Amino acid sequence: MTTLFDPLVAGDLRLPNRILMAPMTRARAGRDHVPTPRMATYYAQRASAGLIISEAAPISVAGAGWPYSPGLWTDAQVAAWQPVTQAVHAAGGRIIAQLWHMGRLVHPAMSGQQPVSASAILAPGDAHTYEGKQPHVEPRALRLDEMPLVVADYVAAARGAIRAGFDGVQIHAANGYLIDQFLRDSTNHRTDAYGGSVANRTRLLVEVTRAVADAVGAGRTAVRLSPNGEVNGVIDSDPEALFGHAAQALDEIGIAFLELRESRPSGNFLPSEQPIVSPVIRARFKGVLVLNGDYGAQDAAATVADGRADAIAIGRPFITNPDLVERIRDGLPLAPFESGPSWYAQGDEGYIDYPRHAETRAA
Repeated sequence: MTTLFDPLVAGDLRLPNRILMAPMTRARAGRDHVPTPRMATYYAQRASAGLIISEAAPISVAGAGWPYSPGLWTDAQVAAWQPVTQAVHAAGGRIIAQLWHMGRLVHPAMSGQQPVSASAILAPGDAHTYEGKQPHVEPRALRLDEMPLVVADYVAAARGAIRAGFDGVQIHAANGYLIDQFLRDSTNHRTDAYGGSVANRTRLLVEVTRAVADAVGAGRTAVRLSPNGEVNGVIDSDPEALFGHAAQALDEIGIAFLELRESRPSGNFLPSEQPIVSPVIRARFKGVLVLNGDYGAQDAAATVADGRADAIAIGRPFITNPDLVERIRDGLPLAPFESGPSWYAQGDEGYIDYPRHAETRAA
């Protein structure tokens, strides 16, 4: 029986266990999106994860819509990531960079330009800016001649990530961001080669993934999808057909692993009544499959044991439990993870000041 603590080979990645640290926005970079030294401490504290998937890193000015997010489009950003990856490796860990373009969720106050998307459809709610939340601005649809430029931005960021010392990259194609806006029919009303049919709506995903895999190696390339439920105003009317097709296409590219941020009715973060799609994807994608969906220790272990997934990505518990892997392994209690302002502030509080269980017991 496979356990969470069995090693796993995912493409070129050799993981010592199957508990992955999921990507989580933490907003500790500078206003220029350059990583800061405290980020090295944060990630190194959590290096016992089988693999760390970094917080989402914008690939361009046009894609950067979250204040203080660490980017991957300038030499200064790449250089500032190097101490982070070095610290993780020195602690015995592995880390990949998540590549991010927020599409229509980027406010002009952040980018200095009108946001872009699959179609000119306004996002609900407010955008994040340095001046606080502001109503979203209607995006413009990307032109056909701009598609290669978007692909090139992903490739440049992937190459920058490898120069920064990351062990690989993950393409963020989930959560209602740019690629997801192309994938799902609620936000893609195009009538050209990137809209309409399932094959057309997956075109950008496939083009980006193939180009990144060609640039840094398929064995160091992963993808994240969110196949069910609504997030950031994005949802699809037939997710099984769409994501089954996407899974098949990604399988043919031979990526290292596919992570699904799957909403479950019992979840405490973005729950959804829309049925899960992972069984359909599991049948079409023969590589390493990682599930992410508010898993606790017991259901994570059961999901890996019965083969529904090869590994589990866990998010918020890793914030308050830097030694989460050891706590799960040894049956130790977890520190609670109530979200608060300090989670997205720019200081050490709520970031690198959470003690390990042994430190708590000693105190």
